[in-house]
Amino acid sequence: MDLIKDIDIISAEEAQACDYKTTPDENTGKTKKLYIESYGCQMNFSDSEIVASIMKENGFDTTSDFNQADVVFLNTCSIREKAEQTVRNRLNHFNAVKKHKPEMTIGVLGCMAERLKEKLLEEEKIVDVVVGPDAYRDLPNLVAVAEEGQKAVNTFLSREETYADIAPVRLNSNGVTAFISIMRGCDNMCSFCVVPFTRGRERSRDPHSIVAEAQDLFSKGYREVTLLGQNVDSYKWSPEENNKARLNKKEDEVSQVVNFAHLLEMVAQVSPLLRVRFSTSHPKDITDEVLHTMKKYDNICKYIHLPVQSGNSRVLELMNRTYDREWYLDRVKAIREILGEECGISSDMIAGFCTETEEEHQDTLSLMDIVQYDFSYMFYYSERPGTLAAKKFVDDIPLEVKKRRLAEIIDRQNQLSLQRNKLDVGKEQLILIEGTSKKSQSELKGRNSANKVVIVPAQGLKMGDYVKVRITDCSAATLFGEVLEINPSLV
Repeated sequence: MDLIKDIDIISAEEAQACDYKTTPDENTGKTKKLYIESYGCQMNFSDSEIVASIMKENGFDTTSDFNQADVVFLNTCSIREKAEQTVRNRLNHFNAVKKHKPEMTIGVLGCMAERLKEKLLEEEKIVDVVVGPDAYRDLPNLVAVAEEGQKAVNTFLSREETYADIAPVRLNSNGVTAFISIMRGCDNMCSFCVVPFTRGRERSRDPHSIVAEAQDLFSKGYREVTLLGQNVDSYKWSPEENNKARLNKKEDEVSQVVNFAHLLEMVAQVSPLLRVRFSTSHPKDITDEVLHTMKKYDNICKYIHLPVQSGNSRVLELMNRTYDREWYLDRVKAIREILGEECGISSDMIAGFCTETEEEHQDTLSLMDIVQYDFSYMFYYSERPGTLAAKKFVDDIPLEVKKRRLAEIIDRQNQLSLQRNKLDVGKEQLILIEGTSKKSQSELKGRNSANKVVIVPAQGLKMGDYVKVRITDCSAATLFGEVLEINPSLV
């Protein structure tokens, strides 16, 4: 069962609501305290850094103790019912605290705020402020309204907002790795997904602001950035279409359209010492141009998260994924041919989608065998109100069947993960030290280019070191290595 615990059982974008991050303590002498709990995906954690920056400019320090907070925000996820129920439980807890501290302001941010809106304010009366993902600039005004005893809400979805001009406050930072949001929203209408309804239409951020943020992070000692978007492969920016968002325009800047391959190259060129990752790719949009750009630069990590959701073409059509099994396998073939067998590939998979037959479930297992995923994020289908699937299809697969199919997918992934990791044993790899091992203070952890965690002895190492290691052993979830060289030349 430990292997199942180590391999997440839900989507990368749909992380369990019980896994959350809170604000650290910061005391710069400001008069008020802000506490944020962030749930769900990497995009939510990145958004909380934007929120903290906005509130910091308006007189707030952060605290890790909600009992000390003047304002409590929950940045929420709506992707699964469990996520929303966890948030409701936390809201009940905070309201119990508020009975003894009535001046406390409680707010819900993000996807759950966008989906439920006035219901949280008027029907359940468990929050003071409700703010959607595109309205964070309005937070100081909304908090002021709430402090006057009125309920405050802004869930307007923007066609332009990217927060490109806001420098995020890096919360819970290890000082080595950081997220950079490159786009917001999603134009894909996957039938099971609530994101297009809670985060709005897709819009791309000015590439020059992205590069400037990467350069700033590198100058501050960060050595890895992850470019974030619901579908990074559809990133597209041009000065003609996006001129309103343009920052620090220079006469000599190129005026051509910037696609994701161009953006990857621009960020990679910040420094060969800055690693670049990205998430998430969509099988219908990932191009050979992106793959060749990854191959061209050693500091672009050779790892792609390529969600498949199902291995059966009929089910994929019901999911409105806009590709079939053959298309997906062709994209995997291109990855292997251009980037090699060592390129890490991970996936998302849904067990028990509407009308899925036993034979179609077996197609998912067979596709897993063909692709040989390094790891996957796996969960059974959970109907979300307002989605196309909820409107068009009956959630007709019994829960016990969903759980059994999910268990079979998890078991197969455990086997594949162990097989893939065994291929690394004996090889020399470069890792970036990110922190202390969960199991021992005498060991540190880093990740290799393929996004696999590698555990090494801590002696002589520090955070941010590049380390050449030889892989000596593995489990299905982790590699173990011996140190060969610290901070080898990467130029």
